[in-house]
Formats: sequence, C-alpha cells, structure tokens
Amino acid sequence: MTDRPVVHIIDDEEAIRKSAGFMLRTAGYAVHTWPSGVAFLKQARQAPIGCILLDVRMPEMDGLEVQATLTERGIAMPVIILTGHGDVGTAVRAMKGGAVDFLEKPFERTVLLAMVEAAIARIEDADRHAAEADAARLRIAALTPRERDVLQQLAHGLPNKTIAFDFGISPRTVEVHRANLMAKLDVASFPEALRIAFAAGLGPQPDAG
Repeated sequence: MTDRPVVHIIDDEEAIRKSAGFMLRTAGYAVHTWPSGVAFLKQARQAPIGCILLDVRMPEMDGLEVQATLTERGIAMPVIILTGHGDVGTAVRAMKGGAVDFLEKPFERTVLLAMVEAAIARIEDADRHAAEADAARLRIAALTPRERDVLQQLAHGLPNKTIAFDFGISPRTVEVHRANLMAKLDVASFPEALRIAFAAGLGPQPDAG
C-alpha cells in the first residue's frame, strides 16, 4: 500500500497518459494508467481509491458511458473529464452526471494539479465523514432502544412534552432518558449529543441538491 494519493488516467492516447502521468508523479501522486475505459472497468473494484482523469472520446466506450457505468456499480471515485476542443458541451453533461470538473486539452501542469488536488480533497473529506459516522453509530449502539428513540425525537427538534405524549410516558421520564443517554454518549452538553445523533443519521438529513 502507498500513502501517496492515487490518480487513474484513462485515455486511449499514449502521449496523454505519459505526459499527464509524468506531471502527476513528479508532484508526488501514485499514477495508474489505462488505455481504455473497458480496461479500467474490468479492474475498477480492485483498483485503489483515487481521482480519475477520464477522456471523453475513446473507442469501445466513451467517457460518459464509463462514468455512467461507475455510477451504476456504486464506485464513487471523483472524476475529472478530459476533453478536446469543442467537447465542452459533453463535459457539461458529464458534470451533470457527477463529474467534479473538466479539463481541456492541451492542459497546463498548474491547472491539472489544482483540479486533482481538489478532487483528492473530496475523497479525504468523504473518508473523514464516514469515519465520524461509524464512530457515532458505535456510540449510539450503547443506548437502549427507548433512549435511541428519545434521541431521535430530540434530534428532530421535538420538545420533551411532545416526546412524552408520543411515547405515552411522563416528561420527567423523558428527562431521565435524556440524562442517561448523555451519560452513555459521554458528552457534557446536549449540543454534543445532537452532533453525534446527526453524524449517525438520526436527525433530519440535508437535501441532496
């Protein structure tokens, strides 16, 4: 395993694979090159997680088809579309399909590196959020079912009296559950408990738009 961030270059032009690969390797990236989208898709499940530089115009499968297939398979690596002159409309469609950016050929080293750095940051951010969510779910697993239910209701902004009415218990009992769950979560304040609840997905989730 390497600690260096990974970039996959998928382009049928060997010159592009070599030039972009050289730029990225000298900047400290681990580079894997692929002569076609088909070749990459055969190994995509086993390929190390990284940013993908994906050419639009390729034989067998074009970049949009490769991108769509990755999405269908649930492979969520950030994609930067490589386009030739006149392919900007195609690149825009690719971005609507989830690509993070597009890069016109010929490209400058500084532009390439800035885009790749931003894409890699997305991976690291997603990894951080996933780790936080896992840790939060683990802490919430220590709660009783009723304590978890109370936390979920509190995370949705419901007052103690409403929660008590919904569960057929007294407001005082809700307060006891609230105190117990905060102790089990090992938090000193209610906002800390809410942050854990939100990280675990118990509260209202933000819109995807």
